[in-house]
Amino acid sequence: MRRGVRTRRPLAILVIAAATLALAGCGDGGPPPRGTPSFVAPRPDGVQDPAVMPTGTAQAAPSTCDAVASLRPSGALPRPGAMPAGSTMAAIAARGRLIAGVSQNTYLFGFRDSSTGEIKGFDVDIIKEIATAIFGDWRNHVQFVAITSAQRIPYVAEGKVDVVASTMTMNCARWEQVSFSSQYFDAQQMVLVPKDSTVTGIGDLGGKKVCAAAGSTSIQNIAAAASKPIPVAVSDWTDCLVLLQQGQVDAISTDNTILAGLAAQDPTTHLVGAGFSSEPYGLAMSQQVPDLVRFVNGVLEETRSSGRWTTLFRSNNLLGPDTPPPARYKD
Repeated sequence: MRRGVRTRRPLAILVIAAATLALAGCGDGGPPPRGTPSFVAPRPDGVQDPAVMPTGTAQAAPSTCDAVASLRPSGALPRPGAMPAGSTMAAIAARGRLIAGVSQNTYLFGFRDSSTGEIKGFDVDIIKEIATAIFGDWRNHVQFVAITSAQRIPYVAEGKVDVVASTMTMNCARWEQVSFSSQYFDAQQMVLVPKDSTVTGIGDLGGKKVCAAAGSTSIQNIAAAASKPIPVAVSDWTDCLVLLQQGQVDAISTDNTILAGLAAQDPTTHLVGAGFSSEPYGLAMSQQVPDLVRFVNGVLEETRSSGRWTTLFRSNNLLGPDTPPPARYKD
């Protein structure tokens, strides 16, 4: 059993049930159809409608930055249980556990399985690879901390976690606050709507409400879209799905990988349009631990070369090509 898992709220894999309960009437005719309710429907905690946008954007960063270039691994990986003396990895080994920030509401990448209580997904599996490289076995050596998108950078900067694996886009503005691993996944921002919607992409959403997680690049991209949609921010992606099911937003827009997980939970929705932004994922770590960044990049190199990355991709039923993005280094 893993130690120290902190919970925020349980994830019901079929989130549509939450909306059904919220909209159910007293009669026996079944739930009302999807659409704007005739009463004020309950909302998840923390909804911003419209979203409060931070000053500046992900694009307001130095143009000379190569957002996907990380630190090169320092030669061959040390043997598990034999981390270099004085290294960040040795301190983690002495503590007895790797502390990792992950989502528990992003189906396929980081989600809490309601039948077992375990946190699962591709991001979680990548953390297990890192812990195994340090300890020889990840079991009993990982403390998963459930965080929201908005908590990712603060938790790294404040030393609450060693690493964050949570569908986190690498960009130059974020490099000013944290360090990233090499790119380990490539996603694109798209749009999710009900199947009976006439929306075919972000260009059709002018003046309409579009949901994304607070603190994500997705909410910034929605606000910057030429069609001028109305961004609505929530704490977790499953909150967006509830709002869509209740008819309180017209669409959800974020990475296609996240949207595919939401569509799997609600088959009355689907992805539309082409991707309109590139979203390269990296693991976030403190700027004060370059040795850990290089070590993690060595682990990622091993997952690529051994075929382990492809195995994890297929076992999590992810969307896209089953080959990893190549690493790029800046030294």
